[in-house]
Amino acid sequence: MTLTETNPTGTAKLTTLDARGLNCPMPIVKTAQAVKNIASGELLEVLTTDPGAVADFAAWSRATGNDIVEQTIQDGVYRFVLRRK
Repeated sequence: MTLTETNPTGTAKLTTLDARGLNCPMPIVKTAQAVKNIASGELLEVLTTDPGAVADFAAWSRATGNDIVEQTIQDGVYRFVLRRK
């Protein structure tokens, strides 16, 4: 798991969590830990290879109130961009 932070000019700070190779429930567990380290309104990008993450992140978002801003899949990597409430 790797956390990196970027802050492009004029945009919300984006922190990336690399959870590739982790299986359920670890991508959500790591996301829950990482979201605690960012401020309200900031973005968390999560990369995972767990296909169950699609349903897991939808449920987590509903339960926590953190919005899924973007969701994509490319070459077996699921990418979620979440905005902390």
